[in-house]
Amino acid sequence: MTVDEIVRRVGERSRRLASGLPVAHAPLGSDFSLSGVVPLPETWRPAAVLVPLVRRDPGLTVLLTQRTEDMPSHAGQIAFPGGRRQADDIDEIATALRETEEEVGLTRDFVQVIGPIDHYRTGTGYEITPIVGIVSPGFTTRADPREVADVFEVPLEHFLDERNHRIDSRVWQGRERRYYAMPYGERYIWGATAGMLKNLQFVLTAAD
Repeated sequence: MTVDEIVRRVGERSRRLASGLPVAHAPLGSDFSLSGVVPLPETWRPAAVLVPLVRRDPGLTVLLTQRTEDMPSHAGQIAFPGGRRQADDIDEIATALRETEEEVGLTRDFVQVIGPIDHYRTGTGYEITPIVGIVSPGFTTRADPREVADVFEVPLEHFLDERNHRIDSRVWQGRERRYYAMPYGERYIWGATAGMLKNLQFVLTAAD
């Protein structure tokens, strides 16, 4: 898939979501069915992540992080760079770019922001806005050792191919929890990250 096609498809999705025009529903609104599993919060805490699509030869890659094992939540899991929106962030884009620079040292001058895609709610009470951006090569990553154990890239085509998508399950708080997983080699990509990638795959491959 070309960069121009990605820009067109994500840009159109962003515009329609912002304007309130009808859109085909993304596959997932949350990382699992929240109703009846956990008490729903009265308000959702806003957060944003950057979905960094890096220009590489021969094709785009997705930049991801592996969280450190001593994080208070989601320890050791694979994630997009991002986090909770702060009071001085003017919007979700500002949050995603700030958090990305803090976590992995990728500065905003390397990022061409295309726009947000569908919100994603987590069992921990966050409503995440994924911000898709095209990243130019030449940057150097610098992982924050307090949060990030590793920074790596996976070919975008891996996530666009549904043969690499599967549904796994585990017992959580006495109930079976089902979630998407998209393993790549020894990397186990699952949960909210896989869910947002599933939504991205839908945006990029759905019929016009």
